[in-house]
Amino acid sequence: MTLIRMVTGLLIAWMTIATAHGGDAGPAPNGIELPAGYKDWRVIASSHREDNSTLRVILGNDAAIEAARTGNTNPWPDGSILAKLVWKDTAHPAWPKATVPGEFVHAEFMVKDSAAYPATGGWGYARWKGLDQQPYGADASFVQECHGCHTPVKDNDYVFTHPASLP
Repeated sequence: MTLIRMVTGLLIAWMTIATAHGGDAGPAPNGIELPAGYKDWRVIASSHREDNSTLRVILGNDAAIEAARTGNTNPWPDGSILAKLVWKDTAHPAWPKATVPGEFVHAEFMVKDSAAYPATGGWGYARWKGLDQQPYGADASFVQECHGCHTPVKDNDYVFTHPASLP
């Protein structure tokens, strides 16, 4: 139930943010565009990072959802796109022990295309910061930072996320 409450809260906050943002973000320095329609993608999982006090909802395009639901995630199939929407932790004003989404931090994407991104395990990376969705990175080399962070989960196709179990 806690996971369901957290995901529901995150989705409500995300929809509020999505409505406020027009979606006219420029491409990431490596040319990846903010995926069209990502605001309508379905949830694969959620996560919480204690090191930087953030809540995250991981969404997937249709290919990623199909892979997650069928257990076809190691490797994820080409065409899969994972989105991670990130908010700062905030205590709920009426229930201080509950953590709810606060300030929107960024949207991150992993695009699986083994032919296009062989140097980074078949994944293209992109991030847009803040509600105004400013592309992250001074140039295309920013992906080395992303890939370096994901290297510890190389045996899970460079993906930290484990799809949440559903009944």
